Amino acid sequence: MQRKRLAAAVLLATALTATLAPAAAAHRPDPVQRRLDQLVARDGVPGALAYDGRVTRTAGVADLGTGRPMVGSEGRFRLASNTKPFTAVAVMRLVADGRIGLDDRAGAHVPQLATSTVTVRQLLKQTSGLPEYTALVDWTRAGTPEEYLASALAVAPEFEPGTGWGYSNTNYLVLGMVIDEVTGTGFRDYVERTVLRPLHLDDTYWPAPGEFTLRGPHARNYGKHPAAPQAGRVDVTELPGYEFGASGGLVSTPEDLNAFWNGLFGGDLLPAWAVRLMTRDTTGVGGRDVYPAGSRYGYGVASVPLSCGGVYWGHGGDLPGDSVGGGRAAGGRGTVTVYTTTWAAEGDGLRHLQGAVDAALCAKDR
Repeated sequence: MQRKRLAAAVLLATALTATLAPAAAAHRPDPVQRRLDQLVARDGVPGALAYDGRVTRTAGVADLGTGRPMVGSEGRFRLASNTKPFTAVAVMRLVADGRIGLDDRAGAHVPQLATSTVTVRQLLKQTSGLPEYTALVDWTRAGTPEEYLASALAVAPEFEPGTGWGYSNTNYLVLGMVIDEVTGTGFRDYVERTVLRPLHLDDTYWPAPGEFTLRGPHARNYGKHPAAPQAGRVDVTELPGYEFGASGGLVSTPEDLNAFWNGLFGGDLLPAWAVRLMTRDTTGVGGRDVYPAGSRYGYGVASVPLSCGGVYWGHGGDLPGDSVGGGRAAGGRGTVTVYTTTWAAEGDGLRHLQGAVDAALCAKDR
């Protein structure tokens, strides 16, 4: 009798374990969601989102004034420096078509650099030494690329071309000018024709001159306005996006940005040799700018080590009103976009944002 009771107890325990195991798993903390929650609760981020192609996770709100729920993967946001990979692909398209060479001097296409030895390759790799123009211009008025470049050229270079690495939006400002001159159609039209249309990125666009708002569904953005930083954190959803140009002007969605990474590294935009160059001719940048240890910068794309092994290839982007991270993990392990509705490019905010990217790409159920 005792043996029968023991057997029954074992069977009951086995049945309960089988029944409760999925429930316990369902309540296991989600590492991606945890980091989004940290961004909001600890770092003061109004809203955060992570989209991995299947699941959209959000935290916070889309509008501090109304408490409107955070937008989903269809919401528009400013790509900021995630624009650079699009520009880099357009340049590599010209290289693949034999219209320019990587070791051509930029001055062959941009008269302001006629006496400079800076090459197209150095611009792509951020090894030109050109100073950062965004800290030198007057953001209370619209300017031309030529005026912005003149601001950078009026100060001493950071280092001699090819002798160092220094992240500078001026490099991609110049690459946009190179595309303008070589194509005769302008970098915006050329990127649209060679990148956006082939991948059907219908929700990605260049803002028009004088366009300050975001089209379609979007969250509000909050931060210090570049023209009035003394006002503290304010609503900065309306910004002169056209002025950010080839280094930071695109607007997109998490769905479209993921599709771009998949298209680039899936071979839909460039010959395989061109993508290999972008990811193999690299510079170690770990511990510099926002890049963690072991990171490397190539042609408008960067590799970042994953905690589960391997790396992901992508980029980051920051404006007063948002920060963006993510990319595609090597070996086909997934793609993710994470963004916040305020600047989160240092300290715990940066760690939590990058941690959300890492957690999504290291998910064991992929």
